[in-house]
Amino acid sequence: MDSRALRRHFVAGLLTGLRVVWPILSVLLGLIVALGFGVGLLEGWSVHESIYFAFVSGLTIGYGDLAPKSLLTRVLAILIGVCGVLLTALVAAIAVKALTAATDHDEG
Repeated sequence: MDSRALRRHFVAGLLTGLRVVWPILSVLLGLIVALGFGVGLLEGWSVHESIYFAFVSGLTIGYGDLAPKSLLTRVLAILIGVCGVLLTALVAAIAVKALTAATDHDEG
C-alpha cells in the first residue's frame, strides 16, 4: 500500500476514534476552560488571560508568566493539569490505535 492510502486509513481511523470519545473530550475541554475561568476570576485576570493560563497549564507547557497565588487557585491549577494530561493521553491513544489499524490494514 502506498503512503497516500496509509494516510487515508490513518485519518479515517483517527476521525472515527475522535467521534467515539468526543463526549469525553468535550467534558475535559469544558473542565479546563471552566477551571481556568475560576482561577482567573479569583486571581483578577481577564477572560483572555484565564483561557490562556488554562490551556498553557493543561497542555503542561507552563510558561510561568501567569501564576496563581492563593492555595485554592493553585489546587484548581493542579486540576487543570490533570484534565490536560488526560486529554493529551486520550488523543495520543486514539492516534496510536488509528496508526496501528492503518498499518495492520496495510499488511493484510
